[in-house]
Amino acid sequence: MRQRLLDATIDCLVEYGYAGTTTTKVADRAGVTRGAQVHHFPTKSDLVVSAIRYLAAKRTELAFGELDRLRESADPIGDALDLLWEIHQGPVFSATVELWVAARTDPELRRHMSVAEPVATSSLVEFGKALLPDYAEHPEFLHAVYTAMDVVRGILIASWATRDRRELDARWARARRHLRLLIDGLMAGHVHPADA
Repeated sequence: MRQRLLDATIDCLVEYGYAGTTTTKVADRAGVTRGAQVHHFPTKSDLVVSAIRYLAAKRTELAFGELDRLRESADPIGDALDLLWEIHQGPVFSATVELWVAARTDPELRRHMSVAEPVATSSLVEFGKALLPDYAEHPEFLHAVYTAMDVVRGILIASWATRDRRELDARWARARRHLRLLIDGLMAGHVHPADA
């Protein structure tokens, strides 16, 4: 039942936005009673933040499911950038942005998001460390991962104004090329432990 409520919450956030998402709409979409919804999630902010945590965990699971394939890749950094782009597509990201924007003026939601967001982001950092352990201790590694996430998120948010898929793909191709240059440049001075 919890999973149905969480999936319904994401659907409502995408369809109605944060302001239009109500616990009644979520319970109806999930096919559960309002009492059952309140039992699992007492407030709207508990419900929506739990939904984002749930889907962030699913996104992390998807990334780690690709770990072996990417470790065997001829271009693990390029493929990791593409995976970062792919896992930010779709309703999970749209719902997350709804919450980021709503948290600006909703102190209770902001308090919840200030806990949930670092957990979601750190899971992607852990994936990067698992994929590229030789670079994980580089002082710029975390900055490179955060910059890549910021670029992906910024492009996707800006794309909602036009919804032109060709333009979106072209912007990602350009950004990916520059992120690759940044990451290669940052890591160029890093000595592989086996060479030390």
